Amino acid sequence: MIRRPALATTAAAALLLCACAGTPAALRPEAARVAAAPPGYLDAAEVEALAAAAPPPPAPGSTVDQSDKDRSTRMATLENTDRWLLATAHAELRPPLALQHFNCVLGVRLEPQQTPELTRLMQRLFHDADAAAETVKARAFRARPVGDDPSRQACQRLTEAGRRSASYPSGSSTVAVVYGEAFAALAPDRAAEIRRMAHEIGQSRLVCGMHYPSDVAAGEDLGRLVYAGAADQPEFATDLVAARAELAALRAQGAGAPGCASEALALAMPLP
Repeated sequence: MIRRPALATTAAAALLLCACAGTPAALRPEAARVAAAPPGYLDAAEVEALAAAAPPPPAPGSTVDQSDKDRSTRMATLENTDRWLLATAHAELRPPLALQHFNCVLGVRLEPQQTPELTRLMQRLFHDADAAAETVKARAFRARPVGDDPSRQACQRLTEAGRRSASYPSGSSTVAVVYGEAFAALAPDRAAEIRRMAHEIGQSRLVCGMHYPSDVAAGEDLGRLVYAGAADQPEFATDLVAARAELAALRAQGAGAPGCASEALALAMPLP
């Protein structure tokens, strides 16, 4: 096992981030849900169409459902490891804090004060991804691993309502993939690494016992569709140009973020 001191910085960051942690909507504190934020790029009809294209969750007792539950049980062995601590940090998916999950792959230290246009772009994408995932969740309920097993430890603070909230699809994975696609467009030279990090954020939800593998896969598929739809909007192109200028200026400064070596060690842990 990786030695705990190596992740002191990551652990500290996790404690800071998990104070407001949660998947979109269902696990977010009410104050956060009503906080002012810019609207998304997609209108209600477009969000509804994307949600309608999503497949239903695996049928209870099906082969896929059982495979999901078997793997989720194995994931419980990672509780309180370095990968668990990183997953705790990944539970924060709202801008601007969530954007810092991509610091290391971008070689920057994203600061909200320096990136207002980037933050606004990602807030609008979050709005679309959140709306699409929540629309799918409302159509067919699937319990979370922590809901199926009330004794299962979660890597974030949970109310009873949050523990009983819908698992399919993973809204966190939807959001992470949308961020990943946007960052890949902003920094195409790092696209592969960016998309890998977006995927790791989804894997963190397995580690946390918050989603099953099929939930994460469906969330990622939905995220790609949401991004494609948002990227077709004229406003998106304008916002992307402004965000690209901010990110390029930060990358030119060459100021890296702390904790990247620890993050790499945690990500090197094989998932069961």
